[in-house]
Amino acid sequence: MENYKKGIDSLVYAVCGSGKTEISLKIIQYVINCGEKIAFAIPRKDVCIELYSRLKDIFSKNKVIALYGGHTKEKYGDIVVLTTHQLFRFKKYFSLIILDEIDAFPFSGDPVLNSIFYNALNGHYIMMSATPSEEVINHFSEENKDILKLQTRFHRHPLPVPELVIGNTLFLFAILIKKMSSYLKEKKPIFVFAPTIKECEKLFSFLSIFFRSGNYVHSKRKNRGEIIDAFRSSVYSFLVTTSVLERGVTVKNLQVIIFKSDSFVYEKGVLVQIAGRVGRKADAPEGEVIFLANKKTKEMELAVSSIQRDNKALQDMLQRD
Repeated sequence: MENYKKGIDSLVYAVCGSGKTEISLKIIQYVINCGEKIAFAIPRKDVCIELYSRLKDIFSKNKVIALYGGHTKEKYGDIVVLTTHQLFRFKKYFSLIILDEIDAFPFSGDPVLNSIFYNALNGHYIMMSATPSEEVINHFSEENKDILKLQTRFHRHPLPVPELVIGNTLFLFAILIKKMSSYLKEKKPIFVFAPTIKECEKLFSFLSIFFRSGNYVHSKRKNRGEIIDAFRSSVYSFLVTTSVLERGVTVKNLQVIIFKSDSFVYEKGVLVQIAGRVGRKADAPEGEVIFLANKKTKEMELAVSSIQRDNKALQDMLQRD
């Protein structure tokens, strides 16, 4: 709020599950009250749809609209929730753009989407991320910019630290089945991440031999939204997924297993985001994150050390309080 009033752009550098959306509610209300135009932009369609639903309930007296591929009939409202691609429809229009998940595909590193973002802006912006790049951090170290760090979740419980399990593929399959059997017995929902669409489908076919209560999703899966909703409603007890569900999903008591976490697609930021799906609810702040791999990678180690560092910062903060 204070930065916006002073004309300072902000980076909200906050851990997964900190409550970044809730942190932004006051500034959204302030901009609306000033009669200004505001956009809340997210790179991915699935997250855009979920955020639109939340903001529509919160700001029930205001006009909240959603803009994403296949849903573009209406483009003007008090709050426009949209994918970053849809910003091309606006020229110097928004007094404030809140851009969440700035490190996510396809916005991250895309000069065209970055250009579209600035072209739609007629004021100031707030960017949000749990895993910003060094380039972004350097950008916000410039004049008239500020970094606001929050290394704790809203419920002030530590982030779940991933457990690394290393072995040959047969051993990893055995651990996967053992872990899933334990979680399902305790009626805990599960995400099993696979590195590619092909691996996702193959892994689901294998797991279906042992467990009948699951499904799978990836970027090309038809009715993906309906499958995810069914999972939330406990119709399915586990989902095998690609990184399409690495962000913006909150499920109580969720347990996460990353199969072949040593794959090149799992950079540190992706692993941290996936681990961040666990323990997001105040009444269920704990859970397990398992990295299953043939070998330990630098990215896996960096992800673990990053989470441990944030937990240390939380512990120090609580001791000061």
